[in-house]
Order: sequence, then structure tokens, then C-alpha cells
Amino acid sequence: MIIISDKKNCCGCGACMNACPLNCISMVEDKEGFRYPHIDKDLCINCGKCERVCPVINVKPEEKFEQKAYLIRNLDEQVLKESTSGGAFTAIAKEVLDEGGVVFGAAFDKDFEVGHTYVEKYEDLKIFRNSKYVQSNIGDTYKMAKEFLDVGRSVLFSGTPCQIEGLWHFLGKKYENLTLVDVVCRATPSPLVWRKYREFGIKNNNNLSGAAFRDKSKFGYQYSQIRLKFSNGVIKDAGVESDPYLRAFFSNLSDRPSCYECKFKKRYRVSDITIWDCFDVYLHDKSFDDNKGVTRALVHSEKGKHVIEKLENCKVKEITADAAVRKANELINTTKENPKRDDFFNDLVKMEFGELVKKWFPDSFKVKFERFIRVSFEKLGLYRPTKRFVRKLMGKE
Repeated sequence: MIIISDKKNCCGCGACMNACPLNCISMVEDKEGFRYPHIDKDLCINCGKCERVCPVINVKPEEKFEQKAYLIRNLDEQVLKESTSGGAFTAIAKEVLDEGGVVFGAAFDKDFEVGHTYVEKYEDLKIFRNSKYVQSNIGDTYKMAKEFLDVGRSVLFSGTPCQIEGLWHFLGKKYENLTLVDVVCRATPSPLVWRKYREFGIKNNNNLSGAAFRDKSKFGYQYSQIRLKFSNGVIKDAGVESDPYLRAFFSNLSDRPSCYECKFKKRYRVSDITIWDCFDVYLHDKSFDDNKGVTRALVHSEKGKHVIEKLENCKVKEITADAAVRKANELINTTKENPKRDDFFNDLVKMEFGELVKKWFPDSFKVKFERFIRVSFEKLGLYRPTKRFVRKLMGKE
């Protein structure tokens, strides 16, 4: 049976729970808010299926193969506005829906918890748009996807690399009617941190009515900011330098332990298509460089290539795979653990969130100055060129 002796050896994908023939495995949150398998030993028959489908125990060795790469932008302005980058996922998903298929992805529920679900209508794809900077609860969606596949329905399943490799191991065989899309992620933050942050906002306003971790409506694609909407009409937004949730995430304080030794940061993957941002699009094609967003897609299979070539209402530009992955740090490099991470989570458990913010993320003079500079530079049209100059100095281009 699955025994977690070191939490860095569990990515929380839920493949073991979905595979258990007697349903004796449940995913239970620990004190940090991350889900781990809990086994009812009275029901377990030691069949070993949970171990055989675990993507960490059985990580797929990386093998080189031919890849294609593309820049993609959805030409639907509303879709583009609502999407984190270029709206490519909506276009890819539409192909599957047009075939009578189903699309799985991460979405908010009514309480703004993040979990995987599926849709069968194009208009419902909007729930998957915009990045979710919190680990999604897979639930029993692996089993649901298999049921659709086994009756011949086309299925598109999207998720983080560990979730996609978890599904790949769970299924145990190839399905011609399955398309796998993984989204490059920095790491997966704790659902507990998101819950406490959200509840703190509700306490000071009203019920949450909308949330976007990468909102583009105010300053465009290049300026990362979080936006919360409340039922009383209040809108709160803050940039990466100011918002405590984003500061915790980008300081590597709130991530799952396995993210610091991620087994799935690699170029060659089990998915059909890998998608992520393309902030350096001006190095590939300046016609995309207007701060509206563009998706970078790395294609790992003939199926994925066929999907991209069929895209409708999209601007698509093929680039070399080597150019696509050049200095793509988050594709292949693991996030480094913040040495103060354990202290942060200890405080998270025992402190009110407002107190936590004052201690860990005070609105100091430095933060105020950074916010002033970022906003001023953006308004003056200097933010993007300055950012590029700094990236060049740091050797990131």
C-alpha cells in the first residue's frame, strides 16, 4: 500500500485514490492544507494497485523525441481578455467539444475552492480560464475521464504536469480519443493559504463574487496582479509586489513539499501539448508584442500537432522547439524551498491572517516604493522595456 514517509514523495495527484478497487483511499488535508492519501487498513487487500499508478514512484523516464512549438493567440477579444496568456486552451478545447467530447480542467466551485471538473458546452469553458495559483483537488475525475473514454467519447484533460502524469499512469494504456494538455507551473500553493486569504477578504467586505490570479484588465499581460470582486461591489487588486498571497507564492513559502523536488520538470513529457506564458514573445515574433498575451505551446505528439494545426479563429506561428524552451526556467527547473517555509506554516496555523500579513508581508517603505515604480512605469509605457532590460542584464534572455 501507499505509505508517505516523506511528504516530498507525494504530489497529491490522487491517482492512488482513483485506482483503489475498494475505495479505501481518501485524500485528506494535513495541517498545511495539502492532501495526502489516507488508507483504511481494515478494507485494504494489499493489491498494490495504488503503488503501480503512483507517478512519483513510477515517474516516466525522460526520452528525447521530435517536438514542434508554436505561438498561439485566440482572436476572440473577450476570450483573450479573460485568459491568462493567449487563450490557446479555449481554442484547443473547442475542437474536442465540437466532436461531442468533454473537457476537464481546474475551476472554482461556489465557495471559490479549486477543484477539477468537466464541461460539455463551449460557453462553460470560461470557468477554466485564468491561472489558478492553488493546488486543485482532482477528486474522482480520473475515473470519470476513463468512463467517458471507454464509451468512445473524446476527452481533453488539462492540469499540472504531476496531475497529467498521474492520469497517464492511472489509465495504463493509450486512448486515441484522449488529448492531454499540461500547464507549466512554478509550484502548487496550499489550499489552506488561499482559504485563509479569501476568508480574510470576505471578513472585511462581503461574499466573494469573482477572483483572478492573473488579471489583465488594468495593466495588461506583462503586469501580474490579483483581482478579487465582492458581492457588495468592492474590487480589490494588487500587484505581485504588494499582495500577500502573491508574495507568499513568489517567495516560495506556500508551496507543496514535493514541488521543491518536482519529478515532472522536464522538456519531454507524456502529454500531447504543454502550454505556458511567452513574456519574451518579442524575441520570436514582434507582431504578438502588444501586452495582450500569447501562449507558447510545446507539442509532444502527432495528435498534439494535428490539434494545433486545426485551430480556428487563432493567430498561430510555428517556432523551433529549441527556441521555445530556451531559458524556460519553470519548464525544467525546480523551485527552491524558502528556508523560512516551516516557520511560515507554523504561523499560518496559529495566527489570524491579518496578523500573519503584518508579520510576514508588511506594507513597508520598500513595498510602497516598488508599487509606485511599477505602476508609474506602466502608466508611462516604460514598464515593459525596463523589465526587458533588467532580464537581459540578468541573463534571462
